[in-house]
Amino acid sequence: MSEILSLAPQNVWKNFYALTQVPRPSGHLEKIQAFLLDFGKNAGLETFKDEAGNIIYLKPATPGMENRKTVILQAHMDMVPQKTKETVHDFEKDPIQTYIDGEWVKAKGTTLGSDDGMGVAAIMSVMEDKTLQHGPLVALITADEETGMYGAFGLKPGTIDGDILLNLDSEDEGELYIGCAGGEDLTATLEYKEEETDPEDVALKIDLKGLRGGHSGIQIGWGHANANKLMARFLNQVITYDEACLVSWEGGNMRNAIPRECEVVITVPASEVEDVLAFVGECEQVWRDEYATIEDGLSFTAEKIDLPKYMVPDEIRDNLVDAVFACPNGVERFIPTIPDTVETSSNLAIVSIGGGKAAVKVLTRSSRDSMKDYRNTAIESCFSMAGMQVERSGSYSGWEPNVNSPILHAMKQSYKEQFGEEPAVKVIHAGLECGIIGAVIPGLDMISFGPTLQCPHTPEERCNIPTVKKFYEFLIATLENTPVK
Repeated sequence: MSEILSLAPQNVWKNFYALTQVPRPSGHLEKIQAFLLDFGKNAGLETFKDEAGNIIYLKPATPGMENRKTVILQAHMDMVPQKTKETVHDFEKDPIQTYIDGEWVKAKGTTLGSDDGMGVAAIMSVMEDKTLQHGPLVALITADEETGMYGAFGLKPGTIDGDILLNLDSEDEGELYIGCAGGEDLTATLEYKEEETDPEDVALKIDLKGLRGGHSGIQIGWGHANANKLMARFLNQVITYDEACLVSWEGGNMRNAIPRECEVVITVPASEVEDVLAFVGECEQVWRDEYATIEDGLSFTAEKIDLPKYMVPDEIRDNLVDAVFACPNGVERFIPTIPDTVETSSNLAIVSIGGGKAAVKVLTRSSRDSMKDYRNTAIESCFSMAGMQVERSGSYSGWEPNVNSPILHAMKQSYKEQFGEEPAVKVIHAGLECGIIGAVIPGLDMISFGPTLQCPHTPEERCNIPTVKKFYEFLIATLENTPVK
């Protein structure tokens, strides 16, 4: 794993390696918070943790640059915990096992955590380096960005101040982001009284795995399959034609990750078992054809298991399956004025049914608040008709782009001088913390950028090695050329 320590720039990769050794899945940040507090204190920085669990460093300007604008360097400390079904890994205890594959750094069977470990590693490198030239710096490393941006939402006015925010959480080197979509969570729940299974029936465990998944703000328009939506198609048919009963359904585990895997347990009359097994094989082939060149690893299997004692009542089962089947998922539409950028989408992220309880979680994103509300109202209607209690939460507006941003013009010029080409200026569909932080610290001039990452929020996540060097050199040049106040 330590072979990444030889990569350039060594200070960034050293800090990233250190982060891979500290468990930091969303919702379990005690170890990484302690690690970051120790790092700041050992580096001689003014260091503290705020009420929301964010870690903050303050670094004074180098002599002669005290008149420069204050820059806030921002990244998030948590990572999405995803692994393949075959991988044995405890994200709350085990380090991430990295390896080099050509020009990429990857992890063995898990997410890599370069989202946003690379941003944090770059901040650590800047804050500990006493040779750099820069104005006043503030580092804001936020908590639980991946599960609801709780750290950004919890930032209190007056905790920090600054003039420029550099968000280091984008995933295509050579691109500067000046806006992002807003988002909102929808959770539908239902409690029901279980019924006993028919002792003459046969129980089958149905497994769907090997899908590519992905970040629901980046890969949502790439055509990747959603495991919950595919499973709803299968269940709809076996309930209708094979008298299938539903015992349990577990699909997806992160609101902002397109679900890669899904497992259901059903019961069917003994006379229908062979028909269901054959239909499993048919579905696998149909889906492989539908997603040819996209979902090469798709696997859909069934096996007989011991008969459970309880199941979902028929009427409840039908309502739940119908609601998931009908739930809007994927891209609603693209931005009319920027046709290659998704405006509105939703991710049917998590389905959990069994033991007398059902829960479904959906994350909707949009750069237009009216369309976000429209999409979530459509989703809410599906689950309300199924008799579920629906709650919306965590709503945040998008970050409105400012094409006249002074730091944007300065960074565009700096990039061209360094690398001989113009950076692309874009709006991203993924949710960044910029808009939330900008509401707490009015007047911030904000840009988001980073090295090239692919397939974040999946075990295929990888970080492009050459772009890390360009990203860090560009960051250093930006800090050296920060405008005066």
